[in-house]
Amino acid sequence: MSQNSKIDRQREHQANERTFLAWLRTSIALIGFGFAIARFGLFLRQLNLAVTRQQAPTRSLFSSEVLGVSLVVLGIVTIAWAAWRYNRVFWQIERGDYRSDRFMVWVITVIVTLLGMLSLPLLLWRDRQTQPTTPDSDRLQLQNSRSLLKRYRSRKSIILQTKLGKFDCWTL
Repeated sequence: MSQNSKIDRQREHQANERTFLAWLRTSIALIGFGFAIARFGLFLRQLNLAVTRQQAPTRSLFSSEVLGVSLVVLGIVTIAWAAWRYNRVFWQIERGDYRSDRFMVWVITVIVTLLGMLSLPLLLWRDRQTQPTTPDSDRLQLQNSRSLLKRYRSRKSIILQTKLGKFDCWTL
């Protein structure tokens, strides 16, 4: 084997490793986004329950928990698929019969696109089952919110907007 062919094969293996690491970063990002989306949805539901003392209606198919878990599962599958693909390309390089395959790219693209389109209703669909509030219920809601916030106050705070005005809220 000549020196040039050894260097070329080494470059091919290094490119294969870089591709695997890119897929690994992608899958870690999918898992991270999925976890954040699922937990943030839970946080919003808990905050709504604490402020309004009413359980928010849940949507089984279009919920942040379902989207988040789907992204985590997709990230895990992507890691496994990337490792399988890395190994397959490794042996193709060793045998000298490498053929590019775009199937993995298209499958991941379609799945992420579908999950993205399924998240649109979460952004656009407002809860239509909210009950109209009276000034007395608004006042009671604000008093409950303020007492809750006094217990959980931290150094950093964000502003939460309510119907009656702004007040400080804790951060995560």
